[in-house]
Amino acid sequence: MAEPITVRDAFGREVTVPSPPQRIVTIFASNTEMVAALGLANRIVGIEAFTRFPPEVLGKPLVGGRLGFSVDAVVDRKPDLVVVTPARQAANQLVEPMERLGIPVLVLLHRRVPEILDNIRLLGKICGVPERGEALAAELQARLDKVKKQVEGLPRPSVVMITGRLGNGLLLIARPGTYTGDAVLMAGGRFALDSGAIAQISPEAVLKSDPDVLLFAGSDKDLKELIARPGWADMRAVRGGRAFTVVRAELLIPGPRTIAGVEKLAAVLHPLATVKQ
Repeated sequence: MAEPITVRDAFGREVTVPSPPQRIVTIFASNTEMVAALGLANRIVGIEAFTRFPPEVLGKPLVGGRLGFSVDAVVDRKPDLVVVTPARQAANQLVEPMERLGIPVLVLLHRRVPEILDNIRLLGKICGVPERGEALAAELQARLDKVKKQVEGLPRPSVVMITGRLGNGLLLIARPGTYTGDAVLMAGGRFALDSGAIAQISPEAVLKSDPDVLLFAGSDKDLKELIARPGWADMRAVRGGRAFTVVRAELLIPGPRTIAGVEKLAAVLHPLATVKQ
């Protein structure tokens, strides 16, 4: 007979499942990708509307989207575990009702890259496959260690990574203390602009920082449109042909693919060092 499994989540709550969960609702792409990477995609019975990966989870019933999350839709999936992250009010809308109904709910935060690996181990444990969680986290850490060795001791180019654009004209950038910021540093870059805790900055601040490398999480078309604006052609990165797009899903969805994002970022920042794979 299976033994109960107890773990502590990001809110400091003790979460206990009586046996390894077989029907898991994963709220947010990051949590879905981590559970699937553990080889448990077949246990996922509900996702939210913005999930795009991996292919085997697409078409699963939806329990939420742009307008919020439905307690009824989650309950209809008869889950024995709900995995959620406190974004877009998801935790506020779901944690207390799930607790009241006796459905185990695990809250995860993915603030830094090491935390992503810790969460993979945690999910492996609560899902009854701790060895898979340890093995996957170790494999991802080994890839990060390889990148670290490749870029160690090399001059660090100054970097601005634009992760989004707001309707008011402000830009969102990768900053210290976040997993996107970790990716820049792990790939051998340094911040051209430190906005502190503020993710939103003006285009003028980017121009003034004059980075060695400009990164844009989005399409080539949108990057070209951005650097065609007045003043951007004079930026060191643009003049030197070092304005690049990066894959949004790899650097803006914290999960196993983030490590691929770090590897590709290192290849952009240090092409000669990383070519010797």
